[in-house]
Amino acid sequence: MSTPQNLYSDGRYLQPDWPAPASVEAFVTTRSGGVSDGPWRSLNLGLRSGDDTDQVLQNRAVLMQDWSMDKIQWLKQVHGADVARADQGCEEKEADACWSAVSGRACAVLTADCLPVLFCNRSGTRVAAAHAGWRGLAGGVLENTAAVFDDSPDALMAWLGPAISQPCFEVGPEVREAFLAHDPEAESAFVAGQGDRWFADIYTLARQRLTAMGIYDVYGGDYCTVRQEELFFSYRRDGAKSGRLASVIWLAETDG
Repeated sequence: MSTPQNLYSDGRYLQPDWPAPASVEAFVTTRSGGVSDGPWRSLNLGLRSGDDTDQVLQNRAVLMQDWSMDKIQWLKQVHGADVARADQGCEEKEADACWSAVSGRACAVLTADCLPVLFCNRSGTRVAAAHAGWRGLAGGVLENTAAVFDDSPDALMAWLGPAISQPCFEVGPEVREAFLAHDPEAESAFVAGQGDRWFADIYTLARQRLTAMGIYDVYGGDYCTVRQEELFFSYRRDGAKSGRLASVIWLAETDG
């Protein structure tokens, strides 16, 4: 696959390609620019990935310094659908999405094949980030995240970050059945494989969920964490010692 057009020149970050308001800042890390070594090389942000804790904390410090940030709400993700508010202390919370309406208080989710989804409203007063693996996606994590906004769904926009592509995402019949039970139209997101296996398009499944809510401004969704090895970590490709990418969104500090 070709190099994304929205990759910063130093190769360390992706900038979401969406028409977000000027008050909304966001980025996604790549695997470059950190201190981790071995299979986690090099900008691994996941504390539970098996990597050395001190190195992960150094990597987190790198991105905070690069972006002049001092408050990021990190999560203990459990493939669920709970949404947490980014609080003042930003102590780690058990949830798979978070939101903020306070300038300078960032929301982050970690992924390595699962789909990161960033949200904002058109008025640029609230942001959110969701971690959508297939379980969370089927369980309603995107719906729960959208519900934290006071706006009507058609006043929101979403950006789909780097995730596993359909040709690499082989799943069992229970995954397909979970989505079809919610919406028969989800059938279009699955291609039959060998035996009872299926290839799932997590980007299409997310778009279907967002559209069903009335969120029509959806961007991104043209990456593959498995195939783009030079840019992204991938659990499916690398196994339990895969690093983690961070998708981060926040409201810029304003004068006065």
